[in-house]
Amino acid sequence: MAEKMHAAGRGKVIIRTSIIGIVVNILLAGFKFVVGIISGSIAIMLDAVNNLSDALSSVITIIGTALAGKAPDKKHPLGYGRVEYMSAIVISIIVLYAGITSFEESVKAIIHPEAADYSTVTLVIVAVAVIVKIVLSQFFINTGKKVSSESLVASGTEARFDAVVSVATLVAAFIFILTGVSLESYLAAIISLVLIKSGLEMLRDTISQILGERIDASTSQAVKKTILSIDGVQGAYDLIFSDYGPDRVLASVHIEIPDTFTADKIDQITRQITDRVYQEHNVAIVSVGVYSVNTKDDQAAAVRGEISKIVSQHNEVLQMHGFFVDFGKKEIRFDLVMDFVPNRSEIFNQVLSEINTKYSDFNVFANMDVSYSD
Repeated sequence: MAEKMHAAGRGKVIIRTSIIGIVVNILLAGFKFVVGIISGSIAIMLDAVNNLSDALSSVITIIGTALAGKAPDKKHPLGYGRVEYMSAIVISIIVLYAGITSFEESVKAIIHPEAADYSTVTLVIVAVAVIVKIVLSQFFINTGKKVSSESLVASGTEARFDAVVSVATLVAAFIFILTGVSLESYLAAIISLVLIKSGLEMLRDTISQILGERIDASTSQAVKKTILSIDGVQGAYDLIFSDYGPDRVLASVHIEIPDTFTADKIDQITRQITDRVYQEHNVAIVSVGVYSVNTKDDQAAAVRGEISKIVSQHNEVLQMHGFFVDFGKKEIRFDLVMDFVPNRSEIFNQVLSEINTKYSDFNVFANMDVSYSD
């Protein structure tokens, strides 16, 4: 219930912010179209088109948020949160398209220039528009970061570039008034290229999120700290995050606990982990694996120390965990966390060979892991 209320509140904030953006951008577009037609300024006309694209971006954000808020069902048991990333992709494409079309119009204006007619009213309206867009863009970006909405951040970024377009228009106007030299088409072309670059970067970043990015170090370290704070947990490893939307992050982890713990004790610990991590970090731990730690035989510590020396000679091995020795069965078990190097399988086999050579009378069972989080 708490998750549902949290998600519902977040959705309302995004929709309310987007509606404000739609109203402001439509009003600005209307004013700029009129001013652009009267003054004959292609830069102002392109600025008006950018405002309409911003309004469309806000509409897409609302639709994406509404779809992302749908309750999980049998076909999509983890919900529809990733729809927000799809809406961010659409907005990125709109920004890219606006940049390309603006560049085309700018080039046409450079080849076939037409002198603009700037008036005091025109310049005042454009100046007011700059202030409004700067305030609106910062409002979108701050709200987007607060509620983890990539769509709002993308819309805010686009609005910021629109403000830059308007500033460039003012600069070109003053240069024309003072010198008679018209530069607005060239400035519009340069800004269009910047807008294209911005669209490509937003598209790249959103696709990267859909593919699955490494979670930031502060979050993973905070989650591990919470897990290690639970009595009986001696280590937390293999923490893997799965992002199913800005407000729906799932994770799995392996913990090290003494080999004397009963199933009842382990059950208590895993429940404490899932409850505390969700309450403190809004991350749902869906799986807790268990590594047992030798406590009955001091000789195991000596074996671990010897194997650790072998492992430490290879910089590509970041960590060894889940270590356990069964002297009765003559078995050694552990995991090695490898760095992201092309030949990690080769290095892993080399380390394993060295350990097998030293402990030839044992069966060595090792798993190769990679560093999924910090």
